[in-house]
Amino acid sequence: MKKLLATAAALALGAGVASADVKVGMITTLSGGGAGLGIDVRDGFMLAIEQSGRDDIEVVIEDDQRKPDIAVQLSDKMIQSEKVDVLTGIIWSNLAMAVIPGAVAQGKVYLSPNAGPSALAGKGCHENYFNVAWQNDNLHEAAGAYANSAGYENSFILAPNYPAGQDALTGYKRFYEGEVAGEIYTQLGQTDYAAEIAQIRASGADSVFFFLPGGMGISFLKQYADSGVGLPVVGPAFSFDQGILQAVGPAALGVVNTSQWSKDLDNAANAAFVERFEAKYDRLPSLYASQGFDTANLLISALEKADPSDADAFREALRAADFDSVRGKFRFGPNHHPIQTIYARKVIKEGDVFTNEVIGTALEDHSDAYAAECKM
Repeated sequence: MKKLLATAAALALGAGVASADVKVGMITTLSGGGAGLGIDVRDGFMLAIEQSGRDDIEVVIEDDQRKPDIAVQLSDKMIQSEKVDVLTGIIWSNLAMAVIPGAVAQGKVYLSPNAGPSALAGKGCHENYFNVAWQNDNLHEAAGAYANSAGYENSFILAPNYPAGQDALTGYKRFYEGEVAGEIYTQLGQTDYAAEIAQIRASGADSVFFFLPGGMGISFLKQYADSGVGLPVVGPAFSFDQGILQAVGPAALGVVNTSQWSKDLDNAANAAFVERFEAKYDRLPSLYASQGFDTANLLISALEKADPSDADAFREALRAADFDSVRGKFRFGPNHHPIQTIYARKVIKEGDVFTNEVIGTALEDHSDAYAAECKM
């Protein structure tokens, strides 16, 4: 297993300390079909560390290979051998469920830049667990709200059969007021959707909602466009984000998707982030990159007030969320999950680049459905 060791000392101008005061363990997906998501989280996180100019934060980065058993092994090693203060980085909810409960029980703070399974937002919440992205249902709830406003009355819905997929369809149905023409759970990692598209065609649906992140979404959208079914599609940002739009191509044009972030959000922090990310990495940032960037800036803001060795003070500093988020307004709810606005975006083409533009607000200052179950 190849280990990547990256330190803020190596990135910050003039830095050169022998050892770091704070050690962060990043377990994320850097190989295989989901690698683009983990790479973007990593790059956004490290850009924020670099821009902070701090030379006292060391980041140890490992590839979980999208395998829960590997993720657990890496977590154990980081906690027991690397002696990290904070953990972060996991993309997939099944890996999060395998790692996070054990890590926080050992007294480690976990900052999630992506996965937000419902089981960790309600009864399974923990004082050491902070989600900086969203609770899994949130963007799907916003898609349901958008579908209502668009007049859709009979949606066909599908998602992969794993925790985030189950949360996705639950979230959509929580806000969607119409009928469900059909509901399918696909295989995680599936690439052939001929059978599902045939069911959509025969269902009598007037619209399609799907959550298929990464390569799954690329395969589905291309096959759906080629099928000629032609029903309008709505989904969360995960299947229409910057990292995959070029691969999807014209099949995504005009599709409305929901996100708490977009590169055209009008705030100073976001404008600077987009410019600096593109300059450093020679590509536009994705949703995942924005979440990695915000996660690092949350950490930095807390470190300015408290040391991780003072657990109570450090948690209080994290709860304050005293940083300029690239998404604009951001605060934590009582279960350490975001309260934030979720936007409707439309896929457009700017020159030769497929991207998104905000067309409206789907849900404003939105929390999650599980906070009341959290007893912290």
